[in-house]
Amino acid sequence: MFKSGLADHSEQVIKYHTSAHLMLTALRKVLGEHVSQKGSNITSERLRFDFSHPEKMTPEQIKQVEDMVNEKIQEDLTVKVEEMSLEEAKKHGAMGVFESKYGEKVKVYTIGDFSQEICGGPHIEHTGVLGKFKIIKEESSSAGVRRIKAVLS
Repeated sequence: MFKSGLADHSEQVIKYHTSAHLMLTALRKVLGEHVSQKGSNITSERLRFDFSHPEKMTPEQIKQVEDMVNEKIQEDLTVKVEEMSLEEAKKHGAMGVFESKYGEKVKVYTIGDFSQEICGGPHIEHTGVLGKFKIIKEESSSAGVRRIKAVLS
């Protein structure tokens, strides 16, 4: 496993990392609030993302997630970062997954009015540079956990 799920901090890996934030928000909107990140593995070739969900996604759900992510890419949203206490981040409604790893101060990345997550970064500055987002595979990872593989073109 890579530190924070990233193979390196190359431009392509950073693009995939930012697209993972968009995808997580889209997954929550399409599948429900129960969805949370369970892990990721991001290389310059693809994004692999594990999330909590009890059943296989339908082709319609996959398309909805892709369309939502691509819409946010087309909108060329600004990616903003703020540093604050974990308590403040929670008050602002920022999502965070691995809370035990957070220190006193956290970075909160906000993408337009769409996504707000606690994360160590790094991220791109505008979603418009991401290109086209495509889910190439959705499968079971373990009990109650699904895995998506996606690419940008």
